[in-house]
Amino acid sequence: MKINKKIAVIGLGYVGLPLARLFSSKYAVVGFDINSQRVKEIMAGNDSTLEVEDEVLKASLKHKNTDAKGLFCSANLEDIEDCNYYIITVPTPVDKNNRPDLTPLYRSSETVAKVLSKGDVVIYESTVYPGVTEDECVPVLEKHSGLKFNQDFFVGYSPERINPGDKEHTVEKILKVTAGSTPEIGEQVNNLYAEVITAGTHLAPTIKVAEAAKVIENSQRDINIAFVNELAKIFNLLDINTQDVLEAAGTKWNFLPFKPGLVGGHCIGVDPYYLAQKAQELGYHPEIILAGRRMNDSMGQYVASEVIKLMLQNDLKIKGATILILGFTFKENCPDVRNTKVVDVVKSLKDYGVHITIYDPIANPSEVKKEYNITTTNTMPEKKFDSIVLAVAHNQFLEMDLNDYKKSGAVIYDVKGILGDRCDRKL
Repeated sequence: MKINKKIAVIGLGYVGLPLARLFSSKYAVVGFDINSQRVKEIMAGNDSTLEVEDEVLKASLKHKNTDAKGLFCSANLEDIEDCNYYIITVPTPVDKNNRPDLTPLYRSSETVAKVLSKGDVVIYESTVYPGVTEDECVPVLEKHSGLKFNQDFFVGYSPERINPGDKEHTVEKILKVTAGSTPEIGEQVNNLYAEVITAGTHLAPTIKVAEAAKVIENSQRDINIAFVNELAKIFNLLDINTQDVLEAAGTKWNFLPFKPGLVGGHCIGVDPYYLAQKAQELGYHPEIILAGRRMNDSMGQYVASEVIKLMLQNDLKIKGATILILGFTFKENCPDVRNTKVVDVVKSLKDYGVHITIYDPIANPSEVKKEYNITTTNTMPEKKFDSIVLAVAHNQFLEMDLNDYKKSGAVIYDVKGILGDRCDRKL
């Protein structure tokens, strides 16, 4: 009989590893991932996602799967058989038609079901539309375990709030929403997280409420960014500096400080589609949510067209021109290239017959090549370009003198608005 808490964290990516490391400060934790190379990397004390510092990671590791507190990582199913809490932190992407792809959730649920025992609790952290945990995941757990829901095993939901690349708002410093499949399990799940989340917890009344709360967090940000992206287009036509307008408007106490930009990644650029899909299944067409998505998805093409216009105004020949793209990840100071919208800028510029060089000091070139069939480099080219597009605000770019890489008449376009007067145009 299992008495002591032993936690398995399924999926050791941007969400799973920081959570597993945090729980390992109090409990015995087994981090499980089907990627054996990722497991080897972590057990060697290195996190390529840069979410957990190597020194912190090494201090939390134990090299045997024991019941003592600490983190042991494995790709072997047998190593999670004696756990009694299973926390699933796999990604929830969309397909090429922007429809939710629950395949990672189904497969991880099957994996956990194979080792599930009576009394165990399965907690989902993946972002989903309301109803997925109980309507989609629970049947998979029941089918492959032979156990009965809310009788033999229980489920919880605590949506991840990881902000990749943010060293200030780390997992323990972000208030955690929790929920359980029964009131008693809700309290149990909440107490489990409260042991390690110093920012506190909020116990939602039901799993569906917690699921809905998560999916609207990023939908709200998506809509607000879409609004300022539209403003940027309008102010550009009026020959007004958008950053100046936002700075002036921001002097009012309740003005929300959103900025225009490329909206990608695995959260803001994806989550609204999950809510929209569920709404459409119920016969409701979500106009504002999808309008925001259309606006933000159009920004890569817009940036490319603006760069070309600036080049034409400077009498630069377009066909065969050389353009340097600074940054390829979906956000600054983070190596994650999933759903990056810089790829839209690149593809749109290539339609004009230009030659593009992409420099990103922290993106893995092999991952970019595999995901997008695009070549990037971690080394700044020693040459000059007809145009430079700052697409991602990595700290390294702030220290560069971009004039060293400009040909005569070249233009600098600042997507992120961080260069001040050192650029020819901001988004």
